[in-house]
Amino acid sequence: MFGSLRVRNYRLFASGQVISNVGTWMQRIAQDWLVLELSGYDPVALGVAAALQFLPTLLFTLWAGVLADRHDKRMMLILVQSGMAACALALGLLDVTGLVVLWHVYLLCFVFGMFTAVDPPVRQAFVGEMVGKDNITNAVALNSSMFNLARVVGPAIAGVMIIWTGTGWVFLVNAVTTLAVITNLARMNPAELERQPKPASRRGQLREALRYVRTRPDILTVLVMVFFVSTFAFTFFTTLAIAAANVFHREADGYGLLSTLLAVGSLTGSLLAVRRSTRRAPGMRLLIGSAFVFGLLEALTGLMPSYLLFGLALIPTGIAMITFMNTANSVVQLATTPEMRGRVMALYMLVFIGGNPVGAPMTGWLAAEFGGRSPFVIGGVIAALAAVACGVYLGRRGGLITRLRRSRVVAGSEVSREEPAQV
Repeated sequence: MFGSLRVRNYRLFASGQVISNVGTWMQRIAQDWLVLELSGYDPVALGVAAALQFLPTLLFTLWAGVLADRHDKRMMLILVQSGMAACALALGLLDVTGLVVLWHVYLLCFVFGMFTAVDPPVRQAFVGEMVGKDNITNAVALNSSMFNLARVVGPAIAGVMIIWTGTGWVFLVNAVTTLAVITNLARMNPAELERQPKPASRRGQLREALRYVRTRPDILTVLVMVFFVSTFAFTFFTTLAIAAANVFHREADGYGLLSTLLAVGSLTGSLLAVRRSTRRAPGMRLLIGSAFVFGLLEALTGLMPSYLLFGLALIPTGIAMITFMNTANSVVQLATTPEMRGRVMALYMLVFIGGNPVGAPMTGWLAAEFGGRSPFVIGGVIAALAAVACGVYLGRRGGLITRLRRSRVVAGSEVSREEPAQV
């Protein structure tokens, strides 16, 4: 289950990520709560902050994929993480000194979003360099487990810290935890990375990636489904805060507890994904099924009558959510040739995150107009319908078997990219 950890570079990466991700989740909770406090608990303001943070993804992520294929990914990650730490430090100092106003948060959300637009495609492509093709699925699942372990711990700590010290010190803690990633990236041995030959710098490399995806219906189907599910259903960064404050009338610790319960489900789903990675490669059947189940569970969660039942329903919702996320990531990584991986993963992150500038304000508007439960119900229904539509499309292309042209390992032997994969 933990085979990727045998690689020293990946161990350094993983340990730094665990520490940093705790701080990242603490900041996310504190930032949402600070926006609510500064705006008079306006759900639209929370949606605007989320939109500004994710807007740079639309502008820079595809170009980040081109840069990832051309340049040293490790050095790029060091620069990006340094920028994230600087943003957290600036917001923390403004907050603890009492100078922060809402437009400060909006501005720093946008600047922070510029760095987060570059980070995911570079980081995702860097995983393959650290562990090699045979361990990608395992490493993706382990990354998700570490991310969601931090998601269990971070919100709970943040909720308590906000009550005791205010939001400012949470941002400062995140700035310090980011140093763990930077330090461990610097400690890696570059000679042990499995680097691919860098493509020559030339015009049209972004268009080349788009043409490549258009010729791959397997990858294109995943991207379409990811767009609809992430834009309309992966809105917990705004909906949970709205539900805690406006539906169940809880304080910051109540919001943190809801985030932790969702993370418990996500962590459970991540560990199940790690175990599955030792048995077989992920397929489209699991991808479509998990998206459909996630949509239904999210809609049901939105209908729960009490705070306790709402929180408990987030656990199975988190399991289905992370199963979908991990499967989509692994399918795309395995289906993509190494020399195109940085650009294709940038496109993947664009559709995964890029819908948030639309989805986040829409979530705030729905909550303001129809109540804090409506984003859960409507988003869940859209996710389930997207899964059904993609399932029907794939069914028409070949029953329940789709050609996934990718390399995978079965019983220790390599299978041709052109071999049909059971889904």
